Amino acid sequence: MRVAEGWQPGQPLRENDLSRFNSKVKDVETGCRQWLGALDRGYGRFWCAGKTLIAHRVAWEHVHGPVPKDLQLDHLCRNRGCVNPAHLEPVTLGTNVLRGTGITAKNLRKTHCVLGHPYNDRNTYRTKRGNRHCRTCAVARTAAWRLRQAS
Repeated sequence: MRVAEGWQPGQPLRENDLSRFNSKVKDVETGCRQWLGALDRGYGRFWCAGKTLIAHRVAWEHVHGPVPKDLQLDHLCRNRGCVNPAHLEPVTLGTNVLRGTGITAKNLRKTHCVLGHPYNDRNTYRTKRGNRHCRTCAVARTAAWRLRQAS
């Protein structure tokens, strides 16, 4: 496969590549620049320089230069198909995960257990794997188990 000469990731796009890129973008009311080209799990894909690139990364690098090493781009708008550099922020993997909507982020945002007891330093313990548990509920479970064992 022949790689196009003159352009490298992290640099501004050449004029013809920028024109192709912009032809696949639609400005929407939310301020997002929605990618209309190929998608993979919601993220835009752009063919350039002989390879498939991540569209929002191309947009960021065109405006700001390379994404710092060990950082990734977080969509502040929560729209994976957005390629607006103003809606992107370089963050660590951990920050990006915790800002998201996955199970890890949802559980970390919980402030109380299912029975309403607070997750605070006094009422929370962590397992060796790092899972949070409510002390009040654990004491109640243990007391109930002991009652069952005694009868």
